[in-house]
Amino acid sequence: MSKNKKSKKSKKSSGAKSTPMLSTASLSEDQVAQQPVSEDIVTDTANKEENKAKTQEQVKDNNSKTDKTVKDNKKAKKEKKEKGKFKRKAKETFSELKKVTWPTFGEVCKKTGVVLVVVIIFAIVIFGIDTGMYYLIGLLK
Repeated sequence: MSKNKKSKKSKKSSGAKSTPMLSTASLSEDQVAQQPVSEDIVTDTANKEENKAKTQEQVKDNNSKTDKTVKDNKKAKKEKKEKGKFKRKAKETFSELKKVTWPTFGEVCKKTGVVLVVVIIFAIVIFGIDTGMYYLIGLLK
């Protein structure tokens, strides 16, 4: 085996083979200071902390990037919908206008005549009521 493979294996191991670690909760400060500490453990824990910090930064960067891309995608979709919204409404309007049954010129003239006759009749009725009230008020004076 080469040195690289051995060093990788040694990094994977916790280093607990050479010196057993005791719980520091039950030891006094002097005993903790006297307890042997392997350099591998110190470097491994330092490396682990650095890697952990790097991965947390990478996760934050990835989250911010994904948030930005999600927002950009939403904006693009919204703009696309707004642009397509007018087109869609125009198409729907024209398709509905094709379904409309348009009256002939003769039908339009007849219906316009009916409307004019009804308006003239109501105008005469209102004029009659107004004139009658005018004469009644004149009699009271």
